[in-house]
Amino acid sequence: MPKPGSRLPPLLLTRPHKPSDILRTPRRGAIGTPNDTVQTRSHFVAVMTIPPRPTTAVAGYSGSNYSIVGSTFGNSMEHRRPETVQAARSSSSGGVNAANVSGGAEAESKYGFALSPVPSNPLGEGRCIRTAAALVIGDEILNGKTMEKNSHYFAKFCFDFGIDLKRIEVVADDEQEIIEASRRMVAQYDFVITTGGIGPTHDDITYASLAKAFNQNLVHHPETIRRMDMMNRHRAWVASQNPQQKEATKRMALFPDRAEVLFVGRDIWVPVVRLEGKLCVFPGIPALFQKMLNGLKDFLPLPPACDRPKRVQIFTERPESMIAPYLTSLQARLKPCDIQVGSYPVLGKGVFVSLIGRRDTSEPSGPRDGPLRSQICLSDVAAEVEREIGGRVASEEEVAKKKAEARTSDPDGVAAASIAVQAGLGSESVPKARI
Repeated sequence: MPKPGSRLPPLLLTRPHKPSDILRTPRRGAIGTPNDTVQTRSHFVAVMTIPPRPTTAVAGYSGSNYSIVGSTFGNSMEHRRPETVQAARSSSSGGVNAANVSGGAEAESKYGFALSPVPSNPLGEGRCIRTAAALVIGDEILNGKTMEKNSHYFAKFCFDFGIDLKRIEVVADDEQEIIEASRRMVAQYDFVITTGGIGPTHDDITYASLAKAFNQNLVHHPETIRRMDMMNRHRAWVASQNPQQKEATKRMALFPDRAEVLFVGRDIWVPVVRLEGKLCVFPGIPALFQKMLNGLKDFLPLPPACDRPKRVQIFTERPESMIAPYLTSLQARLKPCDIQVGSYPVLGKGVFVSLIGRRDTSEPSGPRDGPLRSQICLSDVAAEVEREIGGRVASEEEVAKKKAEARTSDPDGVAAASIAVQAGLGSESVPKARI
């Protein structure tokens, strides 16, 4: 890493690429020896994070006065005061050809890479994200080779911050499908993510497809290449790369030319690439996806805290068929108040009734409150449900424990289904996923 005050050599500017150029990269196994093939496949996983570094405390601040962006890949963490983040929101973020880092290498500390400045609100001043969608890209998801986890994590992220996740869609590594789905989602929702398809191989076509979707060319991003090279420079395989393998590695820094490039982690070289102010491109590796999504929070116009939902769960040992009539009438009564009622059986255990509302108070909180909404208290509804279904409010820990016990004792659900039929309870007592 350069010493403080030193200057970096000029970065190599590369010519624009047409989106179709990226599709002509040789297929896996077409270059080098079998070892070369394995090495090429391993690039994206192997070069993501900096080795763990010692944790250094920030003096003068208590934990409650600043946010902590921790590292799941190392021991480092960054401390930022909320007012610093807020001040940075007035900064602007350029496209692929902009520096997109504050201070470059001089700003990089022992924690790792410098973060991007937080740009102005891409939705417009005073607006926040209300709706979201996820586009999962990959043949390996559709053919069952890989279990998809990122959309589940994204759903929890949206719920926690009061964003209505409207759609999750899975498409193949097919250019036309990616183009159609990305255009449609950007037109309909405030916040869209893609996951998968940004590695160095022939089937990683996400960047190229999105460039076509929004009429952009592809260009190498010098700062991303610099960070990638800095992280890889001590790796033995770097010196043995042939020209084709070097070009394949650089494909991971080949972005649409008018995109925003947001570096959201000090120990990650790969950035979040944002198009149209809405669509954010993420890798498919779950641990990396989660870390980068968490790091993106400060770059998003999230809803205010008063709009974030609360979930209350009531557990009962009664079968669903016994409580279904009451729940039907309850949902009809609460729908105008923006409170959702759900019913979720657990194998051989009972049923969790879920109540989701935006807040738990009878006081109006702002213009989003309708005439009925301000008169309903979620805790009062929960108390009523407890009485009517013979249940009790359960903590998140209790919910997780009962679900884990059910999976351990009867992983296929055969015993629970048999007991339900013999007892004449019908399919209602069997989890919906198995009906």
